[in-house]
Amino acid sequence: MRHKPSIGEYLAFLSIKYEVNPEKFLRALRSANEHKKARCGKLSVQCRGKIKNKFIFLIKRASEVVAQFPIDEEFLLNRSNKLGNFTETDRIRRYLSKKDRTAIANSIQDLRTGMRHVNLKAKILEVTEPKNVVTRYGNHACVAKALIADETGTIKLCLWNGQIASVSAGDTVQIENAQVSSFRGEKHMTLGKTGTLSNVETFKPKVASIDLPIPKV
Repeated sequence: MRHKPSIGEYLAFLSIKYEVNPEKFLRALRSANEHKKARCGKLSVQCRGKIKNKFIFLIKRASEVVAQFPIDEEFLLNRSNKLGNFTETDRIRRYLSKKDRTAIANSIQDLRTGMRHVNLKAKILEVTEPKNVVTRYGNHACVAKALIADETGTIKLCLWNGQIASVSAGDTVQIENAQVSSFRGEKHMTLGKTGTLSNVETFKPKVASIDLPIPKV
């Protein structure tokens, strides 16, 4: 018998499929509950009323109906609920595995969660202080995050062990065979076992003025 997804998993799936931040999507649903309508990226959200203890929502992209579904009042109004907690389920992993994961000569604005074999040239704006962690395999490792940018935007790049000392703020790097993942609703790049990172000197991106703090690792 096929497992029916929980409302949290279903909403997380919609946010990934239509490329909106999961937490912003949940806030838009709550806003629509209060004000009848709200927007989240290219999606419009409409609360169509209440049946017993369930609110009925209609989601559209332009004139296209994306979905219509009920949400329990208890789930919707519970401010401790986070859709990012539902983005690592098997169902969502299977969906992402079916997407096109090959990317050639990307710009940051074109990156999508689930992409693999990503080749990208960018400038490092900041690198966090390294932090010692224990991986899910029980190994001790050192990890840091770099904020990288090109002409189209920024994204965080996870650096492990020897990768950390190989770069610093101001460097321009060529990234090969990386992948794009999502953690708590935020996209980031990782090199994995097959990705490479190298310094280059001939690329000077026109980075827009950005004042974005990097969360602690």
